[in-house]
Amino acid sequence: MMSEMKKLELKEAVIVEGKYDKIQLQNVISSPIITLNGFRVFKDKEAQSLIRNVAKTRGILVMTDVDSAGFVLRNFLSGITDKNAVKHCYIPTVFGKEKRKAEPSKEGKIGVEGIKRDELVNAILKSGATIVGEDKSANNRELTKMDFYELGLCGRDNSHEYRTAVLKHLGLPVYLSTNAMISALNCLFTYDEFNVMLNNFLNNTEV
Repeated sequence: MMSEMKKLELKEAVIVEGKYDKIQLQNVISSPIITLNGFRVFKDKEAQSLIRNVAKTRGILVMTDVDSAGFVLRNFLSGITDKNAVKHCYIPTVFGKEKRKAEPSKEGKIGVEGIKRDELVNAILKSGATIVGEDKSANNRELTKMDFYELGLCGRDNSHEYRTAVLKHLGLPVYLSTNAMISALNCLFTYDEFNVMLNNFLNNTEV
């Protein structure tokens, strides 16, 4: 068994239903986490595009609740992506309610946000997700807000227009905030990979 505080690092990006699931999962993994915001993803074409891009680039691990809504979301994601790029993680069925809620859910089952850390770890290990090392060398590290500043993507007069152009080029939602854009890019690129893409983009575009 892993030590209590050590986090799993996965090759795949993990997809969960909402922000409280993400908060809980951040105690378990250090890999990118994408939130669906419930059924909103059904109509959000740009969010769907992001998920397809991430699935193609690094694969996705779907971790939804074990209620009927969770399975609807799983089926939807399997339908909009290459099934070979999708892995599924199933949390144990536990009846009760999350601490922040006054009442149990309609089906009375606890969601991802209420599952204990060790049980989440076991579920991930059983899912077949790819566990990777913790190499944070220059060519493998994630983008940061300081990188964005140095690249001119934030903190400059034309940074908003620059970010919008890059988002359009990548087929990502143009409404992403700076922090959300960084999170999305870290699902798709390492630091060096992003720099190569950005240089190629700039060489062929006037921003």
